[in-house]
Amino acid sequence: MNYIISGKNIDVTEGLKQAVYDKLGRLEKFFNEDTNAQVTFSVEKERQKIEVTIPMKGHIIRAEQVSDDMYVSIDMVVEIIERQVTRYKKRIVDQEQDAAFFQNQFLEEEDDSEADDISIIRSKRFALKPMYPEDACVQMDLLGHNFYVFRNAETDEVNVVYKRKGNTYGLIEPEF
Repeated sequence: MNYIISGKNIDVTEGLKQAVYDKLGRLEKFFNEDTNAQVTFSVEKERQKIEVTIPMKGHIIRAEQVSDDMYVSIDMVVEIIERQVTRYKKRIVDQEQDAAFFQNQFLEEEDDSEADDISIIRSKRFALKPMYPEDACVQMDLLGHNFYVFRNAETDEVNVVYKRKGNTYGLIEPEF
């Protein structure tokens, strides 16, 4: 593994570099020799933070940890990366095992019939009430839905609000 070590608001000492080589060296059994590991140390108001990013084909393994001691942060970030790598390996093995049940000819065959098989099994009609986006979010939560279609009271156009990660909301305003 190739290590790219940098620091923000901290001088990266030989001791820190050696700790990275020793601790992250345990992960070398998972990766090729030409894999790059970007390690960034930073200190902000007594917080010792380490970020490790390992780009792979189609996937990025990334972990960060904050503690009062940089060496403790290194230990914790190595544990997180080990869990991520084993989870990623399990997913790859599962995909290969799922594919093992099918013949290669079947897997390589293109299937155009899926586009013809689309059928709408339920249709719903309802009146679009004029309301503000905030009111639409409340209504969506009351109904327990992930999105809500409404007529925007300000623009008189059809809009959609939707739930995002972290209990935040999004608004879709179409352009015609």
